[in-house]
Amino acid sequence: MLREIVLDTETTGTEHAQGDRLIEIGCVELLDHIPTGRTYHVYVNPQRPVSQGAFEVHGLSDAFLADKPVFAAVADEFLAFVEGARLVIHNAPFDMGFINMELGRLGRPAWPEAQVLDTLMLARRKHPGAPASLDALCSRYGIDNSRRTKHGALLDAEILAEVYIELIGGKQKDLGLATPGLEARPLGIVLPSGPAVARRPAPSRLTDEERAAHAAFLARFKAETVWKGYLGERAADEG
Repeated sequence: MLREIVLDTETTGTEHAQGDRLIEIGCVELLDHIPTGRTYHVYVNPQRPVSQGAFEVHGLSDAFLADKPVFAAVADEFLAFVEGARLVIHNAPFDMGFINMELGRLGRPAWPEAQVLDTLMLARRKHPGAPASLDALCSRYGIDNSRRTKHGALLDAEILAEVYIELIGGKQKDLGLATPGLEARPLGIVLPSGPAVARRPAPSRLTDEERAAHAAFLARFKAETVWKGYLGERAADEG
């Protein structure tokens, strides 16, 4: 069973290498691409001011974050929630840069790159040349994002989970009904693959007495009749 965690973060700014910090993490659990209802959400005290540009995006102020736990206090519960899963993130290098920076500050190993799927790259491959922002993908797939007046980690993760499911083929991309050795045909007909097999008509089960009675009945008609074919005979026209 494939376990994935759709993840989003909010931060004090855009440059983790210049001291910006995480302030919010939101996660949504999927099993085999189906939401389980399990989520993880936490606000984090970054121990530094939120930039004005970042505040305009997410609306999380220094005063709001002042009494929230620092990342060190929530790191274990966060890692326990995502353990063993593949992380699904839109523009993954941004979020993973912050997550790995915070883990590094605690002496923890970086999250393996192989366990991260970037939906931004997935969208660009599937829809080359088209806008690939989260809002643009919601519009493309008819996903309601009217609640997204401000960026929020958990809300964005929930919306991204819907977008991701559409990107990989929709909620019913594979019902697991395929049968090995069968191939689909137009109009939903399923036929066995492989060389065609000639079909032989079943032998007649009429008795001699039934044949004679049927022949006497047909003799009453002048024209050729389709019923003669049932006897295996195509008699010449008697008229």
